Amino acid sequence: MSALGAVEAGAGPGGAAAALFRPVGAEDGEQRPAEIESLCMKCHRNGVTRLLLTRVPFFRELIVSSFSCGACGWADAEIQAAGSIQERGVRYALAVASRQDMNREVVKTDCATTRIPELDFEIPAFSQKGVLTTIEGIIDRAVAGLEQDQPVRWATDKEVASKIDEFIGKLKQLKEVHSPFTFIIDDPSGNSFVENPYAPQKDEALVVTHYKRTPQQAAMLGIEGEELDEKPADSAEDLRNEVLQFNTNCPECNAPANTNMKLVQIPHFKEVIIMATNCDSCGHRTNEVKSGGAIEPQGTRITLRITDPSDMTRDILKSETCSVEIPELEFELGMGALGGKFTTLEGLLKDIKDLVERNPFTLGDSSTPSKKEKLQEFVGRLQEIIEGKTKAHFIMDDPAGNSYLQNVYAPEEDPELKVERYERTFEQNEELGLNDMRTEGYEAAADR
Repeated sequence: MSALGAVEAGAGPGGAAAALFRPVGAEDGEQRPAEIESLCMKCHRNGVTRLLLTRVPFFRELIVSSFSCGACGWADAEIQAAGSIQERGVRYALAVASRQDMNREVVKTDCATTRIPELDFEIPAFSQKGVLTTIEGIIDRAVAGLEQDQPVRWATDKEVASKIDEFIGKLKQLKEVHSPFTFIIDDPSGNSFVENPYAPQKDEALVVTHYKRTPQQAAMLGIEGEELDEKPADSAEDLRNEVLQFNTNCPECNAPANTNMKLVQIPHFKEVIIMATNCDSCGHRTNEVKSGGAIEPQGTRITLRITDPSDMTRDILKSETCSVEIPELEFELGMGALGGKFTTLEGLLKDIKDLVERNPFTLGDSSTPSKKEKLQEFVGRLQEIIEGKTKAHFIMDDPAGNSYLQNVYAPEEDPELKVERYERTFEQNEELGLNDMRTEGYEAAADR
């Protein structure tokens, strides 16, 4: 039973929902949906709207809502992101090659755009409500939307109705996956999600891209006026000696909290910004690190051969543009995951372990025995690396060159640490927004 089904039934989440969705601020089964009497838009009598705030452990908080009318029987359901808009937009591109791919879980918000390039088909932003479904479910919703007005079209314009019927047939054929096609979700708010059934390993068929929103996308989300005014240049020196504090909301309980920010100089590296949030209400703590400097001329690839338990104490700075690999486990952590962190190697590996264990698609009724065994085996091998029982290679690849792994022999060379500089590819520069960036001669170009 899904969380959406729990809301529609008027009961707290259970079964798969207990694993995939956890009611915020309550133990399993203790929180029931809030019920509000509201007007039915079909028969104009009173029905019931049920609301439930839930948390997807591997994703974020969602509001699941459902309306049902006892008079006419009409029902409707949708989801909305309960958290804030993310710092970057996200784009999922999945190469659908089998019927199994049609069953992948999808969280699609109302501001996300869905495309299937092979059919030149697009579901524009804000044309549908947010939904938790599968890829097949999204296609079914699109078919239902096109079929809704077909009787009127056949009566008024048979040629258009015939073409739409032909297109509906093509959409229905996609569900059989007779030939591969591409399924794309582009969400400027960053709150959509597509399941990776091979987690914690990388899914070769799924490409996840995090990008900076354009001014038009920011305006569409209603945040174009939230940019902060630039600080005067002479205030930079004051920032290095001061801990700044600003008000925010706790990401766990949404209570008012304070975030501290400080510029810190890392020896033998560069300056970074450390941001830490402590919530007095629920005790939740979080920290994030952002680079205080510019993008380096070259990317950096850092390889550490873990040979001793003392390696776990090495300081590590992982920027939000850095990906992590452990070849012995066939594991890869993409850019943007876990955000920026300044911690130890042991701390980062434990964060990866926690991230993998919280994957909702490997828990509860929605998982399979093979997925559970695969996850348990991976977690066990990762724990052996953390405890120093297994040797492994730890690789950090940062196209922006803003990540760092401590050299315990500094300023001498570390025999187990290899740092490589490389030229970024066109795709990497595109993802960092460098291909269209001009820092010289732009004034003359503008005059022309």
